[in-house]
Amino acid sequence: MAGFDAFGTTFERESLTPGTYTAVAHVNDITPPGIEREALDVTAHDSPDQWAEFIGGIKNGGEVSITLHYDPAAHDTLLADLDVKDPVNYQISWPAAVGGSWQFAAVMTGFAPAAPHDDKLTAEVTYQVSGKPTFDDGSGA
Repeated sequence: MAGFDAFGTTFERESLTPGTYTAVAHVNDITPPGIEREALDVTAHDSPDQWAEFIGGIKNGGEVSITLHYDPAAHDTLLADLDVKDPVNYQISWPAAVGGSWQFAAVMTGFAPAAPHDDKLTAEVTYQVSGKPTFDDGSGA
């Protein structure tokens, strides 16, 4: 199989019961974390043939963004996360055909609603991942 249909992917916030997640309503687009690792330049005057040399540095869990069909009654509760200094637990669950999920702690860094004169209300919400994300492929292994 060359690919999977993304329809049915959910963005979820951990509830007051640890390990229990509730899907955020009306999510239109999800951009999962783009994890990365810094490359530290260790090039020296005696590096072979004047080639730059690198070693791996700190890893970064990246950012997550979601776009919502904005409903103030359903989404303004998310704004409370902007006032929380400590990371909150979230997960992205893949559709049943794919299985698995990505769990991560994150700090909300932005909530940007939009109300164009010729389209629906939307909001873009961004999160900075804190620490190491957990990747569950759904295999149970």
